[in-house]
Amino acid sequence: MINNPDLGRLMLRLTLAFLLLFHGVSKLINGVGFIEQMLVAHNLPAFIAYGVFIGEIVAPLMLIVGYQTRIAALLVVINMLFALILSHSHELLQVKSSGGWAIELQVFYLMTAVVILQMGPGRFRLHS
Repeated sequence: MINNPDLGRLMLRLTLAFLLLFHGVSKLINGVGFIEQMLVAHNLPAFIAYGVFIGEIVAPLMLIVGYQTRIAALLVVINMLFALILSHSHELLQVKSSGGWAIELQVFYLMTAVVILQMGPGRFRLHS
């Protein structure tokens, strides 16, 4: 039980997926208007905002069941790069009053997805 890479991969997938899914559900309930505004401010088409549902709902569900896990992880990477560039780039060199990096959560999501992309789903997955 201590040395079980497949269980570790499953736990990593589930952690990333469930934490991101909360953000996706919030956007599903409250809309993506603020993302549309950020995109337009950067001279990008507003409809790209709806891609957040792929990165924060579809991809996490894929990660949970272990279906096309590397594709799901890549979708999360793309989603997080958009979030970092559009919404958090001004925080790159900032530290919170608690001492943590201002973008530590976003970087955690990004790097966790990169790790899953590199390692794959492990044994506990849906076979396709």
